[in-house]
Amino acid sequence: MPLRLPIAAITDEFAADLPSTLKAMQDLGMTGAELRMAFGKNLMTMSDDEVKDFTRACHDHGMQVISLATPILKCVLPDAPPLDERFHQDIFGSKNTIDDQPRLMNRAVEIAHLTGAKIIRVFSYWRTVRPQETYERVVEALETLAVRAEQEDLIVGLENEHACNVATGEEAAMVLGRIQHPRVKLVWDPANAVCAGGQGYPAGYATLPKDRIVHVHAKDCTMVGDGFTPEWGPLGTKDTNWQAQVEDLIRDGYRGYISIETHWPGPGGNKFQASMIVGQNLHDLVSA
Repeated sequence: MPLRLPIAAITDEFAADLPSTLKAMQDLGMTGAELRMAFGKNLMTMSDDEVKDFTRACHDHGMQVISLATPILKCVLPDAPPLDERFHQDIFGSKNTIDDQPRLMNRAVEIAHLTGAKIIRVFSYWRTVRPQETYERVVEALETLAVRAEQEDLIVGLENEHACNVATGEEAAMVLGRIQHPRVKLVWDPANAVCAGGQGYPAGYATLPKDRIVHVHAKDCTMVGDGFTPEWGPLGTKDTNWQAQVEDLIRDGYRGYISIETHWPGPGGNKFQASMIVGQNLHDLVSA
């Protein structure tokens, strides 16, 4: 059955074993792969040969590398308000400081050219108790990255991340509204907005400039306990309203990838099975 939108995955959401992961993704009809971790390393610490091996393996399974899930700007912003301690900070094997950011961007550009990926995913510094007070410096950082991206024919994809200063759709719209550079676009993650205490869809999505969405991450959760603890589950079964979100993306002219970022531990803690279920649910949602 033809798919109305192409689908992909962050590969390490399946398993560390790359051949098994790529075979499973291929079986699910995926044609895109996102690189975050492989060979037990964050992509920022992988060698050129490892990056080439990853890319070759993707091509062998009919997939292109579409995005680099880097940790750029996922760090503490000095002289900013205190960090909001309610949010868990995922680092995926790459803990860096603000001084590391130019080096990370340089390496991301090199990896993008090695893989053929066009999107370099970035963030907005670890979330503070007063996020809007950081936005002037977030915008300045993104514009600096955009100048480099334009020189290299790449795109800076700002992800709304619940543990960072741009977490909700409303916050993403606010920051994007201050940046006119065409190389800065949005990696939209409605479940992250839910984790930040907002509503990813429909309220958050409604605020977004639809022509600035370059990529979409798919996972699903319900907030439990104190309201800041996500309970992850199969895509389409929690509070992100994925069926309607997919329909609106298509209606609004989105033609990019939707990529699973499972997060759900899966039945019996089997993450591979979890990603197979989430991937199949996404496949069903985008099927014609």
